[in-house]
Amino acid sequence: MTRLKLQDPHEMTGKGKALIETILAKQGKVANVFKLMANSPAVLEAYLNFSGALSQGVLNPKLREQIALIVGETNKCEYCLSVHTSIGKGLGLTDEEIMAARRGEASDPKIEADIQFAYKLVNQRADIRDEDVATLQRIGYTDEEIAEMVANVAMNLFTNYFNHVTNPEIEF
Repeated sequence: MTRLKLQDPHEMTGKGKALIETILAKQGKVANVFKLMANSPAVLEAYLNFSGALSQGVLNPKLREQIALIVGETNKCEYCLSVHTSIGKGLGLTDEEIMAARRGEASDPKIEADIQFAYKLVNQRADIRDEDVATLQRIGYTDEEIAEMVANVAMNLFTNYFNHVTNPEIEF
């Protein structure tokens, strides 16, 4: 059962309503996680701004979803796994690629290195060694891409934690 109130978009006012209307216009529906974040318009706005900025970054959308999948798997966030499986499929990830990402694997060694780095960030609480970053650089990741990997992990940690606390009903 959801632990916070699901905000009803039809009953909302002010900044929260404006943010929810933006989501509705872009996505055609409002996911439960956003209805829960809307309890604090500041939280919802922070998430949307962070997510929006990263969507304009250099990491491709499939890779961002693969990062989200390993982070969700590591944190056992069923809601996020459901959401990112759905989004990943919409972006063209196969069932095998989705399951591989959840295991920390990929058929492309460069992508697998990224997924493993994301796993280490979560599992080792960001206790990363020089050689972890050097490995990414050696296989061709730029500093910009590495910075975005960290940011994508952090954003997904936030949603994983938020969902563990609020316990949204899975609608995907």
